[in-house]
Amino acid sequence: MSERLSYLWYETCYNAIFFGMTLGFSLRFEGRRNIPRTGPLLIVANHESYLDPLPIGVAFNRHLGFLARKTVMTGLLGSFLRSLNTHPVDQEGVAKEGLKTMIDMLRAGNAVLVFPEGQRSFDGRMGEFKPGVLLLIRKTRPPVIPVGVAGVFEALPRTRKPPIPTPSPLFLPAGPSTIAVSVGRPLDGGRLAEMPREKALGELEGAVKVVQERAERLRRKV
Repeated sequence: MSERLSYLWYETCYNAIFFGMTLGFSLRFEGRRNIPRTGPLLIVANHESYLDPLPIGVAFNRHLGFLARKTVMTGLLGSFLRSLNTHPVDQEGVAKEGLKTMIDMLRAGNAVLVFPEGQRSFDGRMGEFKPGVLLLIRKTRPPVIPVGVAGVFEALPRTRKPPIPTPSPLFLPAGPSTIAVSVGRPLDGGRLAEMPREKALGELEGAVKVVQERAERLRRKV
């Protein structure tokens, strides 16, 4: 696919997802003014559900790069995900299998979304960040944007079988699965890179926790 067609395809899917998330899950988001319009950008977010990349992608006014397990990057779904800047890795999070891919994307000036917890939450609460995200920051030193999502766990928890989302339509009274995204101010990747590991990871976790709580308050409530 040519660069022009790839751009138009992403925009088409963006608009479809925007309307789908807004009408189906009463999506709200804030913080777009915090997003640099150009240059490398590392987006770190809490991970509640398979759905997380959808509302986060909608909240950003630039195209993002994503990672996904190789097991889901097959067939028609895999082709679709690849067409939206999704790259296969052996596992979620910032594992070594995905580090080179993310480093290359950041050095090319792209915005990349990662979930430093390494896996989806079992109970909706944010887990500890894996140290791989700090290695990525130290190698590329990009601006780091903390992002919080809320309501996605209620819409599609990890343990639900089959994995069918529960909507909360905009035109009906608010249900438990309304979704919101809060985008925080950029953190200095160079400063984080110079900090001791535990202190840097603690600052990242704290920044994401703040915007996650803001996203929870932003959700459409009864």
